[in-house]
Amino acid sequence: MSAPRNEMELKEEEIRAHYAAAASMLEGFDHTPRLARAQVVDKPSERSPGIGASPRFRSTTPGLVTRSVARPEGVRLIERIEGIGGDDPIVAPVEATVLQALRRALAIALSVGDAFSDQTGLVELKKANLENRLPAGRANEFSEFLAAEALAVLSVFANATAFLLAAHASEVTVEIGSVDEVLTDNAQLALHGALWELDQDIAVFATEEPKLVAVVLAYAEQLMEKVRLRAAAAPRLEAFTGANYRVEADDFPISGFEPARKARGSTLVMTFKKPNEVVGNHIAKYQAMRLAKMLMAYDFERKLNPFAELGGFIFTFMGDGKPGTGKTTLIQMMAGLLNDYCKVANYPFRYQNLSIDNVDSYQGKSGQNAKAFINNVMDPAVIGFGTVDDIDQVAGKRGDRQSSAGQQEITAVLMEAFAGANTVVRGNCTFGMFSNYPENVDDALRQRAGARFLVDGPQSREDYIDILALLLGKIHAIPLGDHELYAAQEIKRAVAESFEKHSRPLEDGLEKVFDQVRDAIGELDTIAKLGAYLKAIQEADERFTGRAVKNITDAVKVRAMDFELPDEWMEEPALFLFKSYDEKKAMISDLQRPITVEMVVQEINRYADSEFRYADKSDEVAIENMVRDFRRQEEAKRRYLEGKG
Repeated sequence: MSAPRNEMELKEEEIRAHYAAAASMLEGFDHTPRLARAQVVDKPSERSPGIGASPRFRSTTPGLVTRSVARPEGVRLIERIEGIGGDDPIVAPVEATVLQALRRALAIALSVGDAFSDQTGLVELKKANLENRLPAGRANEFSEFLAAEALAVLSVFANATAFLLAAHASEVTVEIGSVDEVLTDNAQLALHGALWELDQDIAVFATEEPKLVAVVLAYAEQLMEKVRLRAAAAPRLEAFTGANYRVEADDFPISGFEPARKARGSTLVMTFKKPNEVVGNHIAKYQAMRLAKMLMAYDFERKLNPFAELGGFIFTFMGDGKPGTGKTTLIQMMAGLLNDYCKVANYPFRYQNLSIDNVDSYQGKSGQNAKAFINNVMDPAVIGFGTVDDIDQVAGKRGDRQSSAGQQEITAVLMEAFAGANTVVRGNCTFGMFSNYPENVDDALRQRAGARFLVDGPQSREDYIDILALLLGKIHAIPLGDHELYAAQEIKRAVAESFEKHSRPLEDGLEKVFDQVRDAIGELDTIAKLGAYLKAIQEADERFTGRAVKNITDAVKVRAMDFELPDEWMEEPALFLFKSYDEKKAMISDLQRPITVEMVVQEINRYADSEFRYADKSDEVAIENMVRDFRRQEEAKRRYLEGKG
């Protein structure tokens, strides 16, 4: 793959020129920790039998007692890593892989440091400083440039390490705590501090070979985040943040302090479902099928989807319904479609589910799990599909005393990711939240679901005949009878009928509001009248806010894109998928439909119906709980009085 035009290639010969220096660091150096405390101190070797090393010096000079008096520690990473396997003289493959990755990452980081020094004139300042001719007026500038170079080198080292070892990650995870030894005096000292702390973490946490890669990856992630936060307030970094580099041999992009991730799709172990195997749920099925094709329009070079620019892209959606109505089947269908489309186009596809297993009792770990889930799915180098099944159990409702701290952490992460200040919708991924009890989901989080899929399962007599025939299979001789199999599942007709049902509200509470507004102002055929209807809904339910209106208008734009991308476009990538971004955008624009009043009314009713449905369920559950509590109190009082009398 050739580097895009806006990326500068780091030449391989320049990287390999730093291999000797990188290997020397891994072989050994001395480092005195300044910000972190040593967790493991290797016992110093005796000078001769019976004579130990000299005791640590403690200064008694006033003013010097705050200086670090820790002795320099010998950091020998090669020895540390090769020692994990015990006395085996043969280096294990995983140990060799980690050492090769660390050497390569160090060499890449040093190359970027050289490039930064050349672009900023730091190389001349270094030379002047060595020759004692640095002007006093430029001393502060020199220090700032050294600190900027140190931050850039640390970031690239951590980023490259995580990138190079990504393919060797396993299910093993290790919690290493925070990274503290982040030094910015100069690039070499910064790398020494980083390698010293990595050596400490390997000694403490990599007690066996399967944990080695997990420890190094965990450290790299923590170091990247710490450096990114430190860099937010650091000067002189424009030369690094404003340039994009690429290491061609590794296909490794460097874009400031943004982490690069391997464009690897997950190997799905899932029973896929075909659309004809989903009975009922017509609108949900139709929109899931269209969303799968929308995602495939993503342009990997522009890192943007024409649907996200034109409007009508579903970034988040919520599917709710009673148990057994087909939510899991819907997930299997959409994941299967995306998996098949991506195989044809040779796109990397990543599916991930955030489940109750990700709620951890360790403080902060649940939030980290949720953040990793978000980052993996939103990776702009893949087509992503993320699901949160049973979200009412995974994400806690704020103020609910029964929600654990871990569930509250997940709620905070999801809210920030789905509609936060830093949320960027590129159109390469979508998130689906599913629940049997959506009324138990935090109101603000639920409103971040831009689209609503009512997963109500089979409804008509024909639906039940179809699902019975489907599940029985072909190992029987029972006649079908007077029925046209799967005719009711014909998607266009079924969807048209389903949308038509929303020309009037389905929930009793909303129906009263709808009738009152129409009786007062007539048919809802202007923007002013539609706005009056929205205000009336807000007066009936205060949770109906501006975000709700945005979700409705997004859904209307989806309806304006209510066309089927031809199957041939998915089967023959050259017809659409492999065209340029502008060509794809033009082809989609040609198919766009005008927005009508009927669309707007139907989408207002669909969205508001769901909110009223959730509110009614929530109120009913609260009332039932209070009634149960009153009955218990009365029974307890009766028994108490009986025992007393």
